[in-house]
Amino acid sequence: MKAVTTSPSPQGGVDVVLPCLNEAAALPWVLARIPAAWRALVVDNGSTDGSADLARELGATVVHEPRRGFGAACHAGLTAATAEIVCFCDCDASLDPSLLVPFVAEIRAGAADLVLGRRRPRGRGSWPVHARAGNLALARLLRRRTGVTLHDLGPLRAARREPLLALGLTDRRSGYPLQMVVRAADAGWRITEHDVPYLPRTGVSKVTGTWLGTWQAVRDMSSVLNELPAHGGGTTR
Repeated sequence: MKAVTTSPSPQGGVDVVLPCLNEAAALPWVLARIPAAWRALVVDNGSTDGSADLARELGATVVHEPRRGFGAACHAGLTAATAEIVCFCDCDASLDPSLLVPFVAEIRAGAADLVLGRRRPRGRGSWPVHARAGNLALARLLRRRTGVTLHDLGPLRAARREPLLALGLTDRRSGYPLQMVVRAADAGWRITEHDVPYLPRTGVSKVTGTWLGTWQAVRDMSSVLNELPAHGGGTTR
């Protein structure tokens, strides 16, 4: 992993991790919606469409993660972050990163330790039926495994950086978002979720846009649920 630009976030600031694989068409929209004074960390995961150069031109900090995988990109961004609070958001224009503002406020107020966005589809084709079904099944399995009731395991989320690193996340594929929730729940974190609009993505989906991609994601996430629980348990609101 190599950071192309190294300007740190302001003390007590916010870093937004944006895993990116050929998202040049979506980057201008996404980066324009990063709140002022927050830092965008675009993690280039092997793009061939000039995404890294464009992100840099648009003012983002670029991190290169050559190992393919959603979890690999997310974790590279987390380890490159320096801000007190780290957020995660897809880089395909399906989610508006400005929606993270109340998430960060909730973390700072001490009302929650991990805040997630519950995706609500807006527009035809924004969330294929097979992807929704897989997500719902995993949410139910999560409740059995941890006792935490969530409706979505979506990518829009916020938490404090140091506790996130302390979770020791190891998945580097599609199971990364679920492993974060499972380990946070096992550690007794307060976990909340809030509705967010989910828009039709720009470009071609690498994961949930196909039956095969969804099956692979569910397989990756199912293995995470087999982790032995640690002491404690999370709460959700």
